[in-house]
Amino acid sequence: MSRFWKIALIVVAVVVLAIVAVRLLHKPGGAGGPGGMDGDKDKAPVPVTVVPVAKENVPVYLTALGTVQALNTISVNPQVGGQLIKLDFTEGQQVKKGDLLAEIDPRTFQASYDQALAKQKQDEASLATALSTLKRNQALVASGYVAALDMDTYRNNVSQLQAAVVQDRAAAESAKVNLDYTRITSPIDGVAGIRAVDPGNVVTTTSTIVTLTQLHPIYVIFPLPEQNLDMVRKAQQAAPLQVAALDRTDKTPVATDGVLQVIDNQIDTTTGTFKLKSQFPNASNALWPGQFVNVRLQVRVDDGALVIPAEAVQRGPDGDYVYQVQGDNTVKMQPVVVAGEVGDSHVMVGSGLNVGEQVVTEGQFRLKPGSKVTPLKPGEVPPAPTDAELKKAKQQGQGGRRGGH
Repeated sequence: MSRFWKIALIVVAVVVLAIVAVRLLHKPGGAGGPGGMDGDKDKAPVPVTVVPVAKENVPVYLTALGTVQALNTISVNPQVGGQLIKLDFTEGQQVKKGDLLAEIDPRTFQASYDQALAKQKQDEASLATALSTLKRNQALVASGYVAALDMDTYRNNVSQLQAAVVQDRAAAESAKVNLDYTRITSPIDGVAGIRAVDPGNVVTTTSTIVTLTQLHPIYVIFPLPEQNLDMVRKAQQAAPLQVAALDRTDKTPVATDGVLQVIDNQIDTTTGTFKLKSQFPNASNALWPGQFVNVRLQVRVDDGALVIPAEAVQRGPDGDYVYQVQGDNTVKMQPVVVAGEVGDSHVMVGSGLNVGEQVVTEGQFRLKPGSKVTPLKPGEVPPAPTDAELKKAKQQGQGGRRGGH
């Protein structure tokens, strides 16, 4: 190829590159054009929902999985053996202390009691005779009609009969107690469980008739990690600690009127936890022995804590952050430290924000640092575009299409 043609090709290439460069410089969205860096500034503000950082008194809770435990659980066993002739309760029935639960055939025990009473009356009659004899002979000793040795015999006879009467009374009382034991009564207020025996069976002192559980009040036992021990002890010394029991979803309260009763006196070395016992009035029987509940123990109240909605907090590679609205209605990524949860919808901010500052709670996916926004209150919708805004948007769209040809 001759030198002339080489020069011609170079000139043509330079001209083509110049034309391409001119087209790129005048294309919408290109560098320096309306759609470039300066074009970002002309974009419509992004409507977002914002909420100010609030200052509240926030209760601080410790949570755990707890087990409901009856205040008292009684296995009702007969105290005498015999044939069970009757059950006087219904399974699941509320019983009061002293209510009749079951009856054992009393005939043998009634006969023993009657026999003891008869023996007591017999010895009491003999004692009365001996006392009368002793009294008469005491008047005759001085006259010499009764020997002193005989008087010793009379006194000893009286003493023996007095002892016999005391023994008879004790035997009669013992027989009466055994007779009373044939009527089995409730030792507590509680709920009767499922019966363990049926009428007609011969029961012994090892037989269980029914198990009673006392539900008012009732306990909830739960563990906490050992690192919380000092916090709980100090809080309990200051004031009684409130305890709430929630259902398995950890959302619906089952009972909220509990009070911490006992902190166990040792730490379980296998689990690194310590046990706590709380007491609930349980007036509505919402808690039931053996039930699992989520326990929420309030240990203190933080006065003037900073609170924001939980949806405002975003997760980034460097930690948590929020989009904070600045004075010129642009946003910046503000790192924050979340100090804890506040209910189901808010969090407590430990650092990074001040009271009153605005954070974005909805619309973050359309934002980046420096984006211009239209702040809206929760539930507020952006206003409809005006005719002038619609006309301007249409003109920009037509300009963009022309630039693309």
